[in-house]
Amino acid sequence: MISPADKQRIADAIRAAEAKTSGEIFCVIAHQAGDYPLVPVAWAAAGALIVPAPLIYLTLWPAAIIYLVQLVVFIVLATALSLPAIRIHLVPRRAKHDRAHAVAMRQFFAQGLHNTERRTGVLIFAAVAERYAEIVADAGINAKVAPHVWDQAVAALIAGIKDGQPGDGFVAAIEQCGAVLAEHFPPGALNRDELPNKLVEI
Repeated sequence: MISPADKQRIADAIRAAEAKTSGEIFCVIAHQAGDYPLVPVAWAAAGALIVPAPLIYLTLWPAAIIYLVQLVVFIVLATALSLPAIRIHLVPRRAKHDRAHAVAMRQFFAQGLHNTERRTGVLIFAAVAERYAEIVADAGINAKVAPHVWDQAVAALIAGIKDGQPGDGFVAAIEQCGAVLAEHFPPGALNRDELPNKLVEI
């Protein structure tokens, strides 16, 4: 999903941004935030529940045959709707975004962004299948920067992914986040690099 050349560009962009701030930037991209295994089952069950009514009123089939048809419909629908390319489109947008947000928060803590000395870690996160992007900032940053400040960076990231250029999207988001961090969190005397400068794919 991200070429080695783009990964290097992203690492270089993080390094350049962090040279101007005491903040720490980390990037994660997820192919898909969740598998949503119950969604096709729910849709298949709904479809199968509709089957008996017309068969009861329009045919003279016995209950056993109608039940068998209903069972076949359920199995066929559940199998067809479980195909990944179809399944993701059946998930409500809110559910996809909630799942992606949960993964972003897990990654924030898993990658140790909450452990920076001054609580100035920023996670740039994207879930491709869900078409979702988010910037998660630690407490030290949230105390000075309103959440809406990150909107342009999120928009740049989403635009890059939609255009099939996720590397460009991440670089643009990193540059914008770096500018915000540089304004509020200038580099200190040591300006230690506390987190790896890289993009993680999950």
